[in-house]
Amino acid sequence: MPISAEQEALETQRDALEVHRYAAWGLIPENAYTRIKKLMEALREEFGGPEIEPHISIVGSTLMTEDEAIGAFNGGCNEVEQIRCKVETLETSRFYFQCVSLVIEITDDLKEKTRWFAGCMNRPFPCMPHLSLLYGTLTDEEKKRAKEKVLAMDPTITELEFIMSRVALYQVNFADRTQKSWVKLREGNLKLS
Repeated sequence: MPISAEQEALETQRDALEVHRYAAWGLIPENAYTRIKKLMEALREEFGGPEIEPHISIVGSTLMTEDEAIGAFNGGCNEVEQIRCKVETLETSRFYFQCVSLVIEITDDLKEKTRWFAGCMNRPFPCMPHLSLLYGTLTDEEKKRAKEKVLAMDPTITELEFIMSRVALYQVNFADRTQKSWVKLREGNLKLS
């Protein structure tokens, strides 16, 4: 039986009042995006894992209603200036969501701006700034091969620098490792420096 417009409006209102997990991601500019996406696709082809939208985690998880999350996210966009990012190193980790990552150099500027954005979203601290290339659970040998593959494909990836000027707000469910249930709610621009 089709749902009435009134029922749909009530469900939308109810969803907006429910508490969910939200995350804020720094988006990668086009010139770096293409380079990173190529590495991600090659790693996924060999090692599996979900498709990842290239991003730098700023706020990893915060519980809010959708309206609160959107308001907090908009506040962060209005308050925080663009952030200069420089890759410091390529690392592997035992954590699923950081299996193979580019670690971003923690400068005073990055620390201050990401902390401010996290504060806008009611988090006392931001995420460790990283750009995951692969989500997964790999053996130590597979991680070593993945790291070698990245450096063979793009030997200067650890010298990558860019300006993060856009961010995205996602509703996330960390139990869904495929990310198929994750929803991008909006994108925003950081203030010009």
